[in-house]
This record gives sequence, C-alpha cells and structure tokens, in this order.
Amino acid sequence: MDIRVYRPGELTVADRAVWTAMQAQAPLLGAPQLANPFLSPEFALALGRCRGGVRIAVVREEGEPVAFFPFQRTRFGVGRAIGLGLSDAQGLVHRPGFQWDARELLQACGLAVWEFDHLVEGQKPFEVAARGTYDSPVIDVNRGYEAYLAQLRARSPKFTRTTLAKQRKLGRDVGEVSYVHDERDPAVLRTLMGWKSAQYRRTGRSDRFAHPWIIRLVRQLFHTRGESFAGVLSVLYAGGRPIAAHFGLRSERVMACWFPAYDRDFAKFSPGLVLHLRMAEGAAAEGVDYLDLGRGEKEYKDSLKTRDLSVSEGWVMRRHPVALGHRARRAPVRALRNTVLSRPELFGPADRLLKRMGSVRAAGKNGGGK
Repeated sequence: MDIRVYRPGELTVADRAVWTAMQAQAPLLGAPQLANPFLSPEFALALGRCRGGVRIAVVREEGEPVAFFPFQRTRFGVGRAIGLGLSDAQGLVHRPGFQWDARELLQACGLAVWEFDHLVEGQKPFEVAARGTYDSPVIDVNRGYEAYLAQLRARSPKFTRTTLAKQRKLGRDVGEVSYVHDERDPAVLRTLMGWKSAQYRRTGRSDRFAHPWIIRLVRQLFHTRGESFAGVLSVLYAGGRPIAAHFGLRSERVMACWFPAYDRDFAKFSPGLVLHLRMAEGAAAEGVDYLDLGRGEKEYKDSLKTRDLSVSEGWVMRRHPVALGHRARRAPVRALRNTVLSRPELFGPADRLLKRMGSVRAAGKNGGGK
C-alpha cells in the first residue's frame, strides 16, 4: 500500500471528491455504515480547525485513492479515532473489497496505538482488537414516514398513541405546534446549547458545551451546507416559541442524531419524543434511509428504534512501549465504565448518584442551601 498522511487543509479537492463518492456509493454496495456523516471529509476538516493533531491518511493503489483514514495523534504516537468521545461513527472509508493490515497502517501514520469507541461494522482488521461491541439504535425511514409510523404503532401501540396525543394537547394548551426541519436561525442553536448544557449539569454528566472548541465545532458544522453533508438544526415550536430542538449531521442517506434537548417547562408534553417523530418525517421527505440515534441505552431510543446497528470499542496496537503504557492506563477505566453500563443493578444507583451530584452543584451555583 502507498500510504501518505496529510493535515486536513492539505487534502486536495480531487481527493475529497473521491472520499465523498465512496460514501455515496457505500449503501448501494452493501456498506451503508460508511455513509455516516461522522465519517465524512467535512467532519474531519471542521474538527481539524478546532483541534490539533488531526490527520488524514490516504491509501492509494496505482496512484488512485482507495481508502481514507482520519485520526488524531499526539506527539508520543498515541492515536485516537477522530472526535473520540464525541463522534458516533469511526473507521476507515474505503472502496468495496479493499483489505488492509492494521499494524502496517498504524506504522505509516506514526502511531503506536489507535483507540476507538464507535467503530462501525465491517472493519475487520480493527474489529479483531475490539474489547466490546454495543447496540446503536436506528430509525428506518427508507420506505417513508407513514410506513415507519405504522411499524411503530404495531410494535408499541400505547407509546405511539400517547405521544401523538401529547402533541395534540400541546397545541391546545400552549398554542399552534409547528416544526422546522432545517432551522437557520443561530439564536435557536444557542438556545439548544443552553438547554443541553443545563441537562448535562443537572444529570451530573460532563458538560460538553463547557469546552469552547466544541462550541466552535458545532457552529462551524451548523454553517456547513452541501448536498452530501450538512449540519441540521431541527426545531419544534409551540405558540411561536421553541420548546425542543436537535442538532445533528446529515449525509445523503444518513441522519446522525447528536444533541437533542428541550425546555423543561414543557416536559409533561414529552416534546423530545414529538420532535423525534417530526425529525423522522422530515428525514424521510429528504430521502434519508435512516436516523442513527447513537450508542447508548436510553428509554426513548428503545421506544423509537426499528433495529440496532453495532459499534465497537477498543484499541489496535503495534509492539511499542507507548502502546503498552496506554493499554495499562485505559483498560481498567473502560472495563469499570462498561461493567456499570451493562448491569442495571449497578447503572441505576450510579445514574441516581450522578443526578444528585448535579442537583447539588446546580443549587450551589444558584446560591442554594445545604
């Protein structure tokens, strides 16, 4: 293999076009997972503007690109999937039938180890190093929204009936309900980030929007517009005001769900669920095949999904002292985290503890008592 590594800005227009074409053809050639927008050149370029160490390896055969491998690298040779901890699809985008040697690729990239947590299916040279595989629920809308709704009614009649009834009640109690699939008002994006930041703090999770580079990334992607890739802000309005919103990424065939949140003053109407149904309708109208809800066990995902994809986490290593040290540090942490997430008797108490901690921190910031 002829493998050359580039900074994001060094990638030629021709190479970007080949990369995009590979993604567009992937669903037709039996690899729909490669069409995920987190695997798009636009995501890699945007992240490269906000974070250091972003690189793209281009693999060529007879002078023609056959694969693209975006990654992040430290000066010590520790590699991470691009957007690790933030992106919901990772891996190497390639032509059908392309085979590669993982350690040869790492050596060409100057990496002792490459870590991933959302490796998509079909990446066999990387999958052999996976430490765990997890469900990533999706909503199929390739047969149209009405077909999806009919499937939802058949599988979860009470859930569907209740959610649609809450939407009607929202219109009666608050005001006319409307939906904008692709809202272009930056002020609404700021509102969404405020809701999401508050949710992170309230539930004891790390606030992603406390990091300026993530805010810059989201804003850049919001302004990225193209036929093959776009940042999409979807908003549910009631009585003329936004009450739920979601920001995600879209390729030609896949909508990647990313940051959903809602105004808690309207929680009794389940605006987040109503929003996701409207998003499914809007995505179907645009010719999207499915909405990827992302890895993670959430009740709303189980209620809305039609099936599950699989993603893996782990790390590929070469024989190198840096790789051994990285494994020694990371393995116990990931093992503990995944044990808690996979066992309800552990996850429930841990989740409640995080929420209590979040409430205490919020009370302290608001001048609350003990």
